[in-house]
Parts: sequence; C-alpha cells; structure tokens
Amino acid sequence: MKNTKKIVSLILAICMIASLAISASAANTVDASGGTGTSSVTLSSTADGSLDGDPSATKMSVVVPTVLPIAVGTDGSVATASDAKIINNSYGAVKVNSVSIEAAQGWSLAAFGSKDTLAHEKVNSNKFGFRLAIGGGAAAATDNKNASKQTLLDSAVEGCFMSGVGDTSANSIGISYDAIVTPVSEAVTNTAIASVLFIIAWDAV
Repeated sequence: MKNTKKIVSLILAICMIASLAISASAANTVDASGGTGTSSVTLSSTADGSLDGDPSATKMSVVVPTVLPIAVGTDGSVATASDAKIINNSYGAVKVNSVSIEAAQGWSLAAFGSKDTLAHEKVNSNKFGFRLAIGGGAAAATDNKNASKQTLLDSAVEGCFMSGVGDTSANSIGISYDAIVTPVSEAVTNTAIASVLFIIAWDAV
C-alpha cells in the first residue's frame, strides 16, 4: 500500500512538472524552410486592461437626465427643455430598450393631445398628458387607459441607438417631449408630477 501511494505521488509530481514546463516554454518550432508556425490569439477582458488584471466585462456608463422640466402658462401653454439628451460614455454601443412613465402620488396620467381636451376638467384635478420622442424617432404618448403607469416604448426603435464614446457624432441622442396639464389654483415650483424610466441595454448581437 505504501509503495502504491509513493508511485501515485511520483506520477502526480511528474505530471505537474510536465504541465509547468509546457506552459512556460510552449512554442512552435519550425525546423524546415517553408514550414509553418501557428500562434493562437487569446482575449482577456480585465478591469485595468492589463494581461494579468482582474477579469471584468466592459463597463457601462450612460447619463440620463435627472429632470425633464415642464412649465405651464396661465393660458395652458406648455414649455419644455430643448437640450434634454442621453449620453453614452461607455466604450460599447448601447440602446434605450424601453421607456415608461409613472404618475407621482396625487397625479394622474391622461391622454395627450390638444390642451383643450383638459378644458372640461376641474381646477386642481392634477391630470396631465405626456408625449416623448427619442433621437428623432417616432413620438409615443400617454392615453387614458391607465392613470398611474404606462409604457411609452416597449422595445428599441429608430433613434434609440447610440455608438460608443469613441464616436462623438453618434454617442448621444436628444429627448423631445411635450405635455398638457390641468389648471392649478396656486403657483407651483418644481413639483414632481411623474417619473420617466429609461431602460438602457447593450446594443449586442
């Protein structure tokens, strides 16, 4: 039994030495004119980009506006920001995979359209309609089917795609939006009436 254990240990030691020798000195030897040597190209994704760095996937870094401001005039006219955009600071291409909107507490979503459609609503009824378009794509608007939360885009469409940060001509997309709001009896300032949720994903194969 002791001899068997010694033999097994010896075999394991020889195997380990052989494997170390191969990894340290593995090479193709071309020993004739016109012979071929083949080198395998390997890829490792690492946190710091070094050959021996910690394994890590490409980092996503996309900036989405924290606020989409709306101002409603005394006559019901609405003004919105003209410079809202999403910026991709990642190395890889990304897309806006979906967009939804959820009314804040005390507010209700309504169908977007002419401001006249809300003219029959009572003052302080806290209703609003919302429309949004990304990257010059087709606009999506709220309807009257769900007063609390609605999906504006359920998949990436034209205008939702951004290149990596290396291509500054296509790594950002504008957000255009509009709204209609019921009248208020008292002035309000920066009151949160809804949240827009942008789901960002890699533009992958």
